[in-house]
Amino acid sequence: MRNFALFDFKQKVNYKNEVLAGLTVAMTMIPESLSFAIFAGLSPLTGLYAAFLMGLITAILGGRPGMVSGGAGATIVVMMALISSHGVEYLFAAVALAGLIQILVGIFKLGKFVRLIPEPVMYGFLNGLAIIIFMAQIEQFKAVDQEQSAWLEGTQLWYMLGLVLLTIVIIQFVPKLTKAIPASLIAIVVIFAVVLIFQIDTKTVKDIAHIKGSFPPFHIPAIPFNLETLAIIFPYALMMASVGLIESLLTLTIVDELTDTRGNSNRECIAQGTANIANGFFSGMGGCAMIAQTFVNLNAGSRARLGGIIGALTILCIILFGSSIIEQIPMAALVGVMMMVAISTFKWGTFGMLNKMPKSDMFVCITVAAITVILHNLALAVLVGVIISALVFAWDNAKMIRARKHVDADGIKYYYIYGPLFFGSATTFMQKFDIAADPKEIIIDFSESRIVDMSALEALKKIQDRYHALGKQVYLQQVNDDGRRLIENTKGTITFKFK
Repeated sequence: MRNFALFDFKQKVNYKNEVLAGLTVAMTMIPESLSFAIFAGLSPLTGLYAAFLMGLITAILGGRPGMVSGGAGATIVVMMALISSHGVEYLFAAVALAGLIQILVGIFKLGKFVRLIPEPVMYGFLNGLAIIIFMAQIEQFKAVDQEQSAWLEGTQLWYMLGLVLLTIVIIQFVPKLTKAIPASLIAIVVIFAVVLIFQIDTKTVKDIAHIKGSFPPFHIPAIPFNLETLAIIFPYALMMASVGLIESLLTLTIVDELTDTRGNSNRECIAQGTANIANGFFSGMGGCAMIAQTFVNLNAGSRARLGGIIGALTILCIILFGSSIIEQIPMAALVGVMMMVAISTFKWGTFGMLNKMPKSDMFVCITVAAITVILHNLALAVLVGVIISALVFAWDNAKMIRARKHVDADGIKYYYIYGPLFFGSATTFMQKFDIAADPKEIIIDFSESRIVDMSALEALKKIQDRYHALGKQVYLQQVNDDGRRLIENTKGTITFKFK
């Protein structure tokens, strides 16, 4: 079936680009997955297992090629309280339950609602995320020992700064010479070689954690299967499912824009859920789409599913066979790569648009970015942004309601309504009528308006009742099918006469 083909783009697949992009993605996913796992108090392998399982399953089943998923910090942050209070077994159960919720979202085709997220929210989300990615790299300038983490000093600091700067320079200028090999991969290899040849004493992946292990083991969470357990894990599972889907579907929308293609949001929900269920039963910490690694993948030339598959399989091979080599990769190279990702993720055009966009959009953009950076809660940031945008939209539309009045030769007064009638405009709508002075027969014309919700019907009923109290008759005219259907759904509790 076409829906489950490995390559969905119409253009011919460039296998070299896909393989090299996958290798580059794997290199950037490893330190991030390890950091998130350690930060949450989990085994480092728990993060790598999530990177492998999420990456492989979503690459094959996901809603679009080019996206990369893994053990993301956005999802594990909401689980930290559960881990500290009940332990890792409850985490695995909650991750599996979150996966089931995500699958249900996809089955009931609710993923499409992410396309209602306004552009200012997207800008704020990306800018906040770029700042988070960049600030996370600053943490790598700390020297890690068993007792404390202190900032690097002296020679080690200068080595780290120099290698990071060299990485950025390579990524910036290599594409001007050749695009045959991803600049990020070239930078990692060059920095690796420089450190080995000159025996530079600098921080490596090994300083974060050892990553050698086995294939993700099948494991049924060791928890009591009862309603009490469900009550404990369900709130965390729901939050993780929500955060994961918001970040994943936002990433899908962004990739749609970058590649000028259209992904399948509902299919992505099902893929994310399937991957998280696998995480719950194969010792992974769960995750979602990773926008930074997705950008690395796209910038490296990947346009098919193969890049994500190669990245996931590379992580598995590293866990099984290549840990001793990967642990020697200088963190400076990976920090430089991720800093460039942060720089490219940030919407620099926002600054030029600040004086041109409406103040409400500017406020939304800044608010979403601030919440993302301060609270590290991407779901909350997007939710707040959408709510503010919706309220602004409702307010603007509420002010658009107008009424043109006309009395015909028979003494019948017409009110021609312009603008949508809904909860926001209902009060203003009611103020348009001169009930006491109006004639015996009133016709309200909706040819240029729409009855949107129950608040609109309630406003109409109040108008009708006030006219009836004075012995006057009200008729509705030119009500569209949606409005008539809304009236019919009240099953006679609200009745109107139509002309």
